[in-house]
Amino acid sequence: QVQLRESGGGSVRTGGSLRLSCAASGEGVFRINYMGWFRQTPGTRREMVAEVDGDDGNKNYADSMKGRATISRDNLKNTVTLEMNDLKPSDTGVYFCNALGENAERAFTVWGQGTQVTVSA
Repeated sequence: QVQLRESGGGSVRTGGSLRLSCAASGEGVFRINYMGWFRQTPGTRREMVAEVDGDDGNKNYADSMKGRATISRDNLKNTVTLEMNDLKPSDTGVYFCNALGENAERAFTVWGQGTQVTVSA
């Protein structure tokens, strides 16, 4: 079973920066095709913040994060990193790492446990 381990997050003031990291690990041979970061606030659905397609490296960002975030992925290590700059209070939320992949038996989707990001004015 593939698991995601997240690190980073924390509390910063407006204008600050944070770096979130996520690593996929598991037994056996598996392939990760997609990795992304999603944000959730109380009473709302998770929304995509940034994502990267493993096959061609195509990156996509939420409109609110364009110009302020950079997502990068290491396909060999199955890790994804999200650098966020010029953070705003509206960026506050729990950030979840998501991965889509496959092993010899099936395709899978997996979520990390979430990491809190708090941006204060």
